[in-house]
Amino acid sequence: MKKELINSVVDRRNILNNSFAVNELQEQVGLRGVIFEGEYKFTTQQVADFYEVDPRTVRRYLSQFGDELRDSGYIVLENEALDLWKNQVDEGGDVLIKTRRVGLFNFKSFLNLGFLLRESEKARVLRGVVLNLVINIVSKRAGGDTKYINQREDSYLLTMYAGEGYRKEFTGALDRYVDLGPFKYGVYTNKIYVSIFKEHAAEYKKILSLSKQDKIRDTMYSEVLTAIATYETGLAHELMREYERRGRKLNSDETDKVFSDFEYNPAFKPQIEVARRKMASRDYGLRDTTHPKLEDYIGPIDAEDFERFLGEKSADLAKQIERSREVFKRLKDQ
Repeated sequence: MKKELINSVVDRRNILNNSFAVNELQEQVGLRGVIFEGEYKFTTQQVADFYEVDPRTVRRYLSQFGDELRDSGYIVLENEALDLWKNQVDEGGDVLIKTRRVGLFNFKSFLNLGFLLRESEKARVLRGVVLNLVINIVSKRAGGDTKYINQREDSYLLTMYAGEGYRKEFTGALDRYVDLGPFKYGVYTNKIYVSIFKEHAAEYKKILSLSKQDKIRDTMYSEVLTAIATYETGLAHELMREYERRGRKLNSDETDKVFSDFEYNPAFKPQIEVARRKMASRDYGLRDTTHPKLEDYIGPIDAEDFERFLGEKSADLAKQIERSREVFKRLKDQ
């Protein structure tokens, strides 16, 4: 799935919601306006001059994409706010603005306009630079490799630890209640993966370019691990019930029927939808990777998620283990 800022709201939001990328881009562009309300502001004329277009072109885009540009920080000053702006501009030695309303861009909305402008060669060049720069910024903040960026979320370790217990329940149930050979563990694990995120293990590994030594679940987000754990503990219970009802181990068809009945239980649909959205959107925005069967679930990553996986508070796995050592010890003793 090719990223095209000019045509994709998701791609634009993924950059504008990434404060680390925006700050780096502001340094790269070097555009300076007037500090107002704590950040640089730019008039329509200044923005038009930078992109080398007529101010009427900027106003046309403001009319066409007004909601999006306002969401990214474009504002219109009137009354007292306008008077404050006029005084500030005048004190800076500029010409006093004689108008009842003035529109101002902050840097994010300035970028946003550049992502949209078709008439500007500067905007076209900017779009090309931005996509490569953002990929590098995400990789750098993730420690040089986004393969395990999921582990920087502070809920990952506890989710993973709990999931190991549910995994043992599931494999134990397959062992006790299903009359099939050792291949059954891989078969029904793959069925769970396909049911939740539409990919079996080999597909997932190929998409993320994982090696044979890489453990799939070590790369999954906590919401996906939770959905898998829900499946595994639920299926373990249902296999036990069917075994007790029949008084013997289940054959392949009977096990498939248990799985099918469980899979279509509407109670799990909301959790599965969340897992698909998180996997599709985060891998697209953070790992620069697309899951073809989940393209319809791709959405923008919000600012909180960028902070969660890239910010100073996001810890690497070693730090989390150290911080959670006592928690794990208590859990193990229970």
